Amino acid sequence: MSLADLPRLLLALVVIVVAARVLGRLARRAGQPAVVGEIIAGILLGPTLAAGVVTRAIFPAGLWPALTMLANVGVCVFMFFVGLHLDRELLRGQSRIAATVSVGAVVLPFGLGVLLACYLAGRYPAGHRLAFALFVGLAMSITAFPVLARILSDSQLVRTPIGGLALACAALDDVLAWSLLAVVVAIGGAHAHPWRVLLVVPFAAVLHKVVRPRLARLAGRGPRPGPVAAGGAFVAGAAGLLTCAAATDWMGLHPIFGAFLFGVAMPRDAATALGSRVLPRVEKINSFVLVPVFFLIVGLKVNLSHTGPRQLAELALILAAAIGGKGIGAFAGARVCGARPRHSAVLAILINARGLTELIALTIGLQLGLLDQELYSLMVVMALVTTAMTGVLLRLVYPPERVRQDIAAQDAAQAPDVSGAPAGFTGRRGRPRS
Repeated sequence: MSLADLPRLLLALVVIVVAARVLGRLARRAGQPAVVGEIIAGILLGPTLAAGVVTRAIFPAGLWPALTMLANVGVCVFMFFVGLHLDRELLRGQSRIAATVSVGAVVLPFGLGVLLACYLAGRYPAGHRLAFALFVGLAMSITAFPVLARILSDSQLVRTPIGGLALACAALDDVLAWSLLAVVVAIGGAHAHPWRVLLVVPFAAVLHKVVRPRLARLAGRGPRPGPVAAGGAFVAGAAGLLTCAAATDWMGLHPIFGAFLFGVAMPRDAATALGSRVLPRVEKINSFVLVPVFFLIVGLKVNLSHTGPRQLAELALILAAAIGGKGIGAFAGARVCGARPRHSAVLAILINARGLTELIALTIGLQLGLLDQELYSLMVVMALVTTAMTGVLLRLVYPPERVRQDIAAQDAAQAPDVSGAPAGFTGRRGRPRS
């Protein structure tokens, strides 16, 4: 790309941002998360419609390297914020039920995904059969923590015990999913030094045991953040993010793992030290500009124009494994721990949301050659459907008036539950209520 292409790049960015904002707002008006509209915007700008004429006119091949680089930066920054917002306090008092639900919501869809991969392997030959099977299982198991948090906030469920439990389960799901993805990348990637992947364990330990306490001490000593201090903190934070991303890339993993680990390692005090002036602006710019570029890259690789009966049948199997595995696994895990049927159903519905997190994993699978364009396109549709259905089913199972009643009851009672589950989840002597 040369300087002569700069005006076309700026025009492409304008089209991307406007399309994402318009369709994201329409999705919100329809009661859907904005990410649903943004995913649709990326698909509409891709080759699915008009045989790719729009794609070639606005996004010629010469712009792809620059757009891909911007998309990768946006995803790394996004994963940093996912790690930063991962609240360990969510598990306090409900770790048992959260762990049980999370394991059920990962193990069952993962197993169904592996079985599905055995069926699809003949139609979509991958370079590494084991990595392909593990990746399809992983794709069925992902939950989008940021999208779930937004759904809970919009529905006011975040103020209820079931909302806190759903966030705790999603947080554990994220940790399990990214750990599994790291294993898949290590198996399926072609690296000159595969031993480097093993360094990610001591690397994560150093971030947690050395870097995190050091950042906490620096934040405690620092003066009240002004413009100069905030700028210095931003430079230090950006340097840490880029260094960690480059380190995991060198290890043979994707740079997003380093960004995520650095976000997890950053203590709340250090984040607060630069958050009041810098972090909200960075997060907003990233979500308005760079993340939509990622949706465009996803859309450019989705081609549904040749979808026929065979592809629709395979899409039905993918949806059945993804929705059924997540739903049954989460519902059963909650019921085993004594949750009410309604709350168990709500958890099963919420845990099924996938959104941007799923798209990041699918993009990595495409880059590794574990997915071809056809299967990748079907998986993107699965991510879109499972995200869109969450809000619709949630309003049916847990109507807004019932949410308001539970919030009022929770505020009035404020009674701790000694069973390990949130208040209101179990009946007398810890037995499940009907």
